[in-house]
Amino acid sequence: MNETTVKKTPAQPVSLKSLMTPSKTVEFEYPGCDDFSVSLCYLAREELMKLRNRCTKQVFNKKTRSYEEQMDDDKFLEEYTKAVIKGWTGFKLGFAKNMLLLGELTPEQEESELDFTQENVEVLMKNSPDFDTWVTEMVGDLENFTNSK
Repeated sequence: MNETTVKKTPAQPVSLKSLMTPSKTVEFEYPGCDDFSVSLCYLAREELMKLRNRCTKQVFNKKTRSYEEQMDDDKFLEEYTKAVIKGWTGFKLGFAKNMLLLGELTPEQEESELDFTQENVEVLMKNSPDFDTWVTEMVGDLENFTNSK
């Protein structure tokens, strides 16, 4: 019996860095609001750090005589919402009255859809703790953006 030896070439190691993607957008149903879907974008930690750094400035503290980092909360909210909330569909004004303190709405107004704009999403994030918490929890859970659910 004659055996031939087959030489195997070692496989090239896989680089995790080459497989990573900086972001991924997925559409989610907002709980308790039929037909209201929000497109959320998962940002890798590196992207979140870049966003945070863009919203931080160095401020001189006279007491300690040194510079300290100070977060610009308004700028962070604007940058964060631009980066994470990519759109929505089916957001009726009637849903907003359960998230924000609004004046009286007619039944026609309650059924009308609110367009997705940067201003509308910022108002909702600033003034609705429930919406802000939901967005943060959804975006903070990597499993929501992978197929491993």
